[in-house]
Amino acid sequence: MDEPRLILASASPRRRELLDQLGAHYICEPAHIDESQRVGESPYHYVRRMAEEKAAAVAARFRAPCFMVLAADTTVVRDDRILGKPRDDSEAMAILTSLSGRWHTVLTAVCLHTAVSTTCEVVETRVEFATLSQDDCEAYLSTAEPWDKAGAYGIQGLGGAFVRRIQGSYSNVVGLPLWETWRLLSAHGIVTALTPASSNEPSSAGQ
Repeated sequence: MDEPRLILASASPRRRELLDQLGAHYICEPAHIDESQRVGESPYHYVRRMAEEKAAAVAARFRAPCFMVLAADTTVVRDDRILGKPRDDSEAMAILTSLSGRWHTVLTAVCLHTAVSTTCEVVETRVEFATLSQDDCEAYLSTAEPWDKAGAYGIQGLGGAFVRRIQGSYSNVVGLPLWETWRLLSAHGIVTALTPASSNEPSSAGQ
């Protein structure tokens, strides 16, 4: 049987770049699900549910077992409250001000849906911001970077200048924890650039 094709359930260019780093072959298929947080739902359970629902929504469009679906969801959390993508200047300024000079948490859930199982892991990274002036925030908000990102900043871009230190996975903050993703793909037979060449060669038994 041919190797199952991998589908990335995301339109995020950052997740595509990270998956490209692993050398995996895949196609992209955004999930388009309702991403509303449920009443009383913790950030941990929210981000895990989002990844699982994204994977399931895309898997329903493709015939198993020919495909496996990789999905992820990232959220920024401060004081147990989810800080989503800013809707306008006022909300973005409020988010950056709340992060200024403080630690916050970035949670990413990564999920692999196959014909027989769904495996999901939530990865946590702590991030400390420098103290920001209003001028700092306004200068950053004048760029295009903050608007499609949870927490109103991108650590891989100009927003990385605000980050004093992190505890945990850097790629997790970008949107796809590489070590956990590589381990998940390898465990399910998805070939990456780190797959030993011998694993891809046909068996010579009986020759």
